Amino acid sequence: MNAKFDIGPYIIRFIVTALISVAVAGLINEGAYLFQKEKYDRPPKTIQLVVPNGTADQLAAGESIKSIPENMVFVAGDVLEVKNEDTVAHQLGPVWVPAGATGRLELNDPNKYAYSCSFTTQRYLGLDVRQPTTLATRLTALAVGGPPLLVFFFIYSLLVFPVKPAQKEAVGRA
Repeated sequence: MNAKFDIGPYIIRFIVTALISVAVAGLINEGAYLFQKEKYDRPPKTIQLVVPNGTADQLAAGESIKSIPENMVFVAGDVLEVKNEDTVAHQLGPVWVPAGATGRLELNDPNKYAYSCSFTTQRYLGLDVRQPTTLATRLTALAVGGPPLLVFFFIYSLLVFPVKPAQKEAVGRA
C-alpha cells in the first residue's frame, strides 16, 4: 500500500492557531498597555510653560513660583514653549526668552536633563524626556509575542487534538 501524507489539515490547523495566537497576544499586549499606561504614553505635542509677570521680583524676594514645576516629564518629539509674561528676560538652558516673547526648546532625545533656569528658585529645571509609546511600538510588541505563541499553540493543538489520518472511501465493487 502506498501511504500518502495529507498536509491540508495541518495547514488549516496552522491558520486557525495563527489567528488565535494573534488574538491572544493582542489581548495580552493591549491589556498590559492599558494597565501600565501613564500620562506620557502619548504622541509628541507642544507644551507651553508660562513665566508669570512678577517672577523676577518674587525670586529676588526669595519666594518660590508655584505655577512652575520643579521637574517635568515629556516624550521625545515634544516642544517646550516658554512664554515669558514677566518684565525681565529669562533663560532656560539654551533658550533665551526676552520679556513678552516666546522661546521654544525641542526635546528630541530621550534623556534626563537639568537645565539652568532663571525663573525657578533652585536655578535649574529638571526635564525627563521619555520614549513615547505609539501604535508602532505596540504593534512591534505584538510581532515579538505572536510567533512564539503560535508555535506553542500549534504544537499543543497537535498533542491534545491529533490530526486523524484521511480515510480512503471504499470504492464499490461490481
